Amino acid sequence: MQSIGKLSETVGVKVPTIRYYEQIGLLPAAERSAGNQRLYGSQTRERLAFIRHARDLGFTLDAIRELLSLSDRPDLPCAAADNIARRQLLDVKRRIARLQALQDELERMVIQCGHGTISDCRVIETLGNHALCAHEHALAGADAHQNDADRAVT
Repeated sequence: MQSIGKLSETVGVKVPTIRYYEQIGLLPAAERSAGNQRLYGSQTRERLAFIRHARDLGFTLDAIRELLSLSDRPDLPCAAADNIARRQLLDVKRRIARLQALQDELERMVIQCGHGTISDCRVIETLGNHALCAHEHALAGADAHQNDADRAVT
């Protein structure tokens, strides 16, 4: 059995995140020592490692919940897990395409820079007038807007 600190160190997941995963039901409630310290066994460590790896691959918590549910029933066909992974792959491809458009637009802005004064700056001008952009990239910034919103809440 491991303490939450040792589990955190072993798997590379922060202590508050482990508590959060318990709270939302991705991890089972920890056993408790006589001193009320959380204790975790090897199955929880393996489950947490699964969650961490899935998060590293960009899976949402809902998708991870589905995958964990499937992993708890090993006799089922793997089609459902394949479908979840295919959805994630499609999402990654969409994000890559958006990021490529963002990269192309930023490169174009920098290349067009005349290195003069701010009053003649193509970067400032383009950021102020979306019509000067060569590509549609508004969705590329959607993740940044969501991250800003998430930070504002916490």
